[in-house]
Amino acid sequence: MKESKQYKIFKVFNVCILLIIIFCTLYPFINVVAQSFSSESYINSGQVNLFPKGFNVETYQKVLSDTMFWINYKNTVVYTVVGTVISMFLTTIFAYALSKRRLVGRRFLTVFAVFTMFFNGGLIPNYVLINALGFANSMWAIVIPGAISIYNMLIMKSFFENMPEELEEAASIDGLNTYGILLKIVLPLSKAVIATMVLFYAVAYWNSWFSAFIYLDKKELFPVTIYLRNMIAGTTSGMSAGATSADNLTQISANIKSVTMVLTILPILTVYPFVQKYFVSGVMLGSVK
Repeated sequence: MKESKQYKIFKVFNVCILLIIIFCTLYPFINVVAQSFSSESYINSGQVNLFPKGFNVETYQKVLSDTMFWINYKNTVVYTVVGTVISMFLTTIFAYALSKRRLVGRRFLTVFAVFTMFFNGGLIPNYVLINALGFANSMWAIVIPGAISIYNMLIMKSFFENMPEELEEAASIDGLNTYGILLKIVLPLSKAVIATMVLFYAVAYWNSWFSAFIYLDKKELFPVTIYLRNMIAGTTSGMSAGATSADNLTQISANIKSVTMVLTILPILTVYPFVQKYFVSGVMLGSVK
């Protein structure tokens, strides 16, 4: 089919708009990466844009040579993996149960779940509860309180509701019970929404710092976000010891924020391409009635 002149103009205009959007999206990140490798004088004078100036990796060296950084980094990986597994397990079984119209009390459970999106006990009651349960200064204070995201659960619930009931009826006739249907029929057909939810939960746990800030007192239990936050705030940075010269501290303070952003976002950027193909379809399929 021959394209009309108006359609060709539209395509050119569309490409230009998309290129502008891409540039506006990528520019802040590229600028942060460039600043993380630039010298203090160029950063302070505002000369760093898309490329590093006065190439410098001193801040990276200081951060990566600190043993506590790697301990906290390991903690973040553990919290993210364990938290994501627990969250996916609880979210999946809760969403699958609520997707069944024959479930007794389904409406009440749904309303009760949605209610928690808008109202909670508050910071102090939560802190008292976590201490009373013995979760303080442990991994469970990070992974248990936010184990279920109601927003994520509702997306999965909608996804399960849109699946043909005939599939489950056929599996039931073949002798599968509820758990067999979920494991052998539903989950294999739900890769898109599962990958999307894994990404949502993993990013949330990876970036989480407030729970650790409130419930953890031991530095060896901190996630890397708390370590980097403390470095920026200048409270627990091991680099401020007497062995570090004033010039080094000036350079480090100039691009420490950029370095911390790069170090925290890099693992997520590494994982994202593997689940990106499921991302859009997972969200859209779970949102269409």
